[in-house]
Parts: sequence; C-alpha cells; structure tokens
Amino acid sequence: MTENHELRVSKIQNGTVIDHVAGGQALNVLALLGIDGTRGETVSVGMNVPSDRLGRKDIVKVEGRELSQSEVDVLSLIAPAASINIVRDYEVVEKSRVVRPETVSGIISCPNTNCISNADEPIKARFTVLSDGVRCDYCDTIVREDEVAANLDVS
Repeated sequence: MTENHELRVSKIQNGTVIDHVAGGQALNVLALLGIDGTRGETVSVGMNVPSDRLGRKDIVKVEGRELSQSEVDVLSLIAPAASINIVRDYEVVEKSRVVRPETVSGIISCPNTNCISNADEPIKARFTVLSDGVRCDYCDTIVREDEVAANLDVS
C-alpha cells in the first residue's frame, strides 16, 4: 500500500513567495521583513520542508507585498539560495534568485559598540559582503552569516 503525502498551502492572489530558504531561517526572514503579526499581513510559512536541493527548506508566502531591492539584498545574506516569486492574480509573473550585492547599507547594525556607525553621527552602517558574512566598512568588524539576522536594523 502506497500513501500519498502532499504539502497543501493555499495559493496567494498577489504578493511574494520566498522559496529555498535554508531550514530554520523563516522566522529570520519574517523579522527582516518587519512582519511580527501586528499589522494584519497574511503570511504562510512552511518550515523544514523536504527539499532535493537543500535537504530541508523553509518557504514564506506574503500576501499583498512585493519585496524591495534592499529587502532582497539583505535576504541574500541570510538565505543565499532563495528564489523570489512575484505572484499576481494567482500566477507567478516573475521568478528570480537572490544575488548577493557587493555592499549593504542601513539594514544591518554593527555589533561593535565603539564603531562610528553606532555613535551620534549622521552615517549609516555599511558593510562589504563576504562569502560567509559581512565586514563593517568603518571598523572592520566581521558579522558571520549565522549572526546577520541578530544584527538586522528593523527599526
């Protein structure tokens, strides 16, 4: 006797599907997007779903929202294998993979409390993207890939 198991998550009418997120990172993706459940967004999350490519993956569907380029840039730091699907009228109209930018600015805080970006100066933290994290352009502090989510500037 063979059993069929399928994952059933409803389609979204308009919005963004973020697929191929490393298993366990979906909550960090939601934090990055500023989604905390208080603004009424409709969100579907699949965590630790079997994946041929990743072994286990997370999927995040956000109804009524298309990601900005800066959101995609920082998403690439915590989910470098992610794909972004833009959905309109229940159809995928655009599909792309995240591409890591060379630098990111204003979306990650430097964890070094002595960094000039944390002083009362009119500058934003700016980081050079490395293969396994980011390096602060002002103080050279390195934030590893698994620490980026903890330093997101979601204020």
